[in-house]
Amino acid sequence: MDSVRYDRTGSGPRIPLALKILIAGGFGAGKTTLVSALSEVRPLQTEEVLTGASIGTDDLSGVEAKSTTTVAMDFGRITINDDLQVYLFGTPGQDRFWFLWDELAFGALGAVVLADTRRLADCFPSIDYFEQRGVPFVVGVNCFEGARQFSLESVRQALDLDPDVPLVLCDARERQSGKEVLIALVEHVARQRGEPVPAA
Repeated sequence: MDSVRYDRTGSGPRIPLALKILIAGGFGAGKTTLVSALSEVRPLQTEEVLTGASIGTDDLSGVEAKSTTTVAMDFGRITINDDLQVYLFGTPGQDRFWFLWDELAFGALGAVVLADTRRLADCFPSIDYFEQRGVPFVVGVNCFEGARQFSLESVRQALDLDPDVPLVLCDARERQSGKEVLIALVEHVARQRGEPVPAA
């Protein structure tokens, strides 16, 4: 039988604090891949196969090999310790699913906006969404194999990011790379709130 953890008063089970982080970005930017790489449990995915019905609706320029798309959300979990868990919610990339974003964003600590330099303009809607709602975010430039590489400063200028918004290179397939993006977000949120930056 599993042992039950109790709070410090011994009066009842201890419930861990849950933090919610959104993973956003354009169509095909790597959101599902990042959630899958980070999650300690099998992630919940709402992937559907792209069909002929998406022709004229979904722009596959630069991501022609993409065969599936998220139609609701991705969900993953990371346990930091007995008292803290992080829940990851990957947003759908196409604008026809944006009606889900307000529900997904409710109560979020912050967001990661994944940028694909092959389709950089696709992350503008995500950036605008979080800026307008005052949700702290970082931008992770997902480094796709074979894609032209740009300096972070060039990407920052192209996205017209505020100087205080963290911009980091990442590989959405690699767990450690994804963790570094999340750490950048947590540190950014702490700085905005005037709180001590947690040790990495």
